[in-house]
Amino acid sequence: MQGTLPTPLLSRLSELVAARTGLYFPPDRWGDLIRGIAAAAPAFNFPDVESCAQWLLAAPLTRHMNEVLASHLSVGETYFFREKQSLEIFGEQILPQLLQSRRVERHLRIWSAGCSTGEEAYTIAILLDRLIPDFKAWNITILATDFNPEFLQKAVLGVYGEWSFRDAPGWLRERYFIKGKDGCFEILPRIKKMVAFSYLNFADDVYPSLLNNTGAMDIIFCRNVLMYFTSQRAKQVADNFHRALVDGGWLIVSPAEASNALFSPFTPVEFPGAVLYRKMAGAGSQPHHDWYPVLLPSETTEAAPPVMTAEPLSAILPVPSDAAAAVQAGLAQALQEDERGLPSRMARNCANQGRLGDALKWCEKAITADKMNPALHYLLATILQEQGRHDTAIQSLMRALYLDPDFVLAHFTLGNLHHSQGRYRQAQRHFENVLQLLRRHPPDETLTEADGLTSGRLVEIATALLESLPQPAKASA
Repeated sequence: MQGTLPTPLLSRLSELVAARTGLYFPPDRWGDLIRGIAAAAPAFNFPDVESCAQWLLAAPLTRHMNEVLASHLSVGETYFFREKQSLEIFGEQILPQLLQSRRVERHLRIWSAGCSTGEEAYTIAILLDRLIPDFKAWNITILATDFNPEFLQKAVLGVYGEWSFRDAPGWLRERYFIKGKDGCFEILPRIKKMVAFSYLNFADDVYPSLLNNTGAMDIIFCRNVLMYFTSQRAKQVADNFHRALVDGGWLIVSPAEASNALFSPFTPVEFPGAVLYRKMAGAGSQPHHDWYPVLLPSETTEAAPPVMTAEPLSAILPVPSDAAAAVQAGLAQALQEDERGLPSRMARNCANQGRLGDALKWCEKAITADKMNPALHYLLATILQEQGRHDTAIQSLMRALYLDPDFVLAHFTLGNLHHSQGRYRQAQRHFENVLQLLRRHPPDETLTEADGLTSGRLVEIATALLESLPQPAKASA
């Protein structure tokens, strides 16, 4: 079944896979590529690897084709407490300082990027549970993303066999898992609720973004992921991670992936046995037009908007001609519109910096000035979501839908929130609403409030999330 493939065909296939999934198969890994395509061939109803490869190259990859490829080509090799050195640095040095600096706000945001079947994300949750004495007093977000729906489905279930514990401490299964009759172990529900699993493709999706909750992160774990990407894709992902972190935030990668060239926007920090990367305030930071502009604390005075005079323009400016009057009237209207839009822009800026309290205040000001604007209630919900106030975020999203029942992104975010809380039937309903509403939009249409995301791409993401829902939940919905 596996067979061999001509070199030109393998070269084209490698380029296709890299473009659509980000996964890189250079010549020395073409054997892995052939094995992956051979494993995927039956799912595509092909009897051999070459006919399957020819077909993949002949037609545009649909969402389903992309997900099937991802499930057979991506590496799911992971286990609990993998690479303990990085985890010890996180728990003994980074986390205590971070908790001390957040003793007033008490919020913490961590992203397990490329989470595979969930062992890393649950390891982080268990460490936080053990290391934070007043854990319940904190708003903690642990986001875990992957582009393989089969991996995500297993992660959401939280059930693992002996192989996932092969290098784990002895107390882990006893204290944090329930042993099933089949010999597998299910993670405790309270730990499972700490992690929000979501679909994200580094090759196609926009991040950081309020839409997928990938902004204002304190720590990003991305270990043993970038090594499988092309150098160009890995650099793009690293730059996006830099924008996704707050100033002072940390990127934790595998020792095999450490590279000052790859992570040039970061400041490398050496620890015994590992190098971690930190985003320093203003260091290497460049504007990113797909994400909200950063206003550093030292720049807030210079970047502040002009003070608006309380006097009308007619009392300040000389009586103009008709043409000049029209220009000045337009200017006055533009200034008023800019002043009305300032609170929402400031809310987005503050959210980008991780200043969630300030973001909330600005957003509430914007809503006070324009209560009937569903986009503002949606913005408020995304900020509340980043604060870990999921129930209140759901209320704001419901207000947005009351004002605009066809607000696609409100349905999508509600689906994600219900998904993260284990309410799979509600999540399914909202994801299905997304798909129904998007039938009215051309696939290449850029959706409002979506950070450049197109209708077609959101269809793919919502479909993948639907497929990642636990099968019993979908069957009973």
